[in-house]
Amino acid sequence: MATRTVLGSNAAAGSPAIAWIHLVWLGAGLLLGFLVPLVLADVLEVQKDVYYGIYSAFALGLFIAWARSTGQSLREMLRRRWPLAILLGLAFAGVMAAIALNEDAGSRPEGLDLVGAILWRGLLYGMADGLLLSSFPILVVFAAFAGTRMRQKLAGTLVVGLIAVLASLAMTAAYHLGYSDFRSDKLRKPVAGDLVWSAPTLLTLNPIGAPIAHAGLHVTAVVHNSDTDLFLPPHD
Repeated sequence: MATRTVLGSNAAAGSPAIAWIHLVWLGAGLLLGFLVPLVLADVLEVQKDVYYGIYSAFALGLFIAWARSTGQSLREMLRRRWPLAILLGLAFAGVMAAIALNEDAGSRPEGLDLVGAILWRGLLYGMADGLLLSSFPILVVFAAFAGTRMRQKLAGTLVVGLIAVLASLAMTAAYHLGYSDFRSDKLRKPVAGDLVWSAPTLLTLNPIGAPIAHAGLHVTAVVHNSDTDLFLPPHD
């Protein structure tokens, strides 16, 4: 039975074998993160809200499977600097909302349909995106380097942080490339946005920060323009 740890911080966590396990999980996440939208949204054209439900279950399931198989403590990760993680998540949610409001306004649902869209497309889908695109790759990278000499010095920790950011950017790119309309110059916008919504989790190593920030983007997109051709993929 795996020993429960926080980001693999026990003495054995720094072994090359353990690090490779995390990197295998990261590679699997990159591949699946591309295939899920490609197959379900692009090839099979699953109805949008049904797709959001399947995708959200996938994102959460992947994160939990990685944590359990590598002995990470979900409870301890969620408790890690949680007040700061929530505060930063809300602050960066405001930044993401401002970015969404900078796009052209459009139509939106009304009444109960709007409430449902905010809950499903805004909160659920937004938090799933933040979990898969940011929290998962960032925490996997930090777990892979836990217990190593790099983590014992500030300079080394900064290098690990840079690697984590690159992993998150790669995940965001792989995921969006699963949608046909993002196989273009439009890919640059979500990749640039990743640098913003990833910050709360990167600074606290708490998985809740990035999902909160990303939900701010989705909720604002739902209210400001539900037919946007930039946010809330897949697009018609």
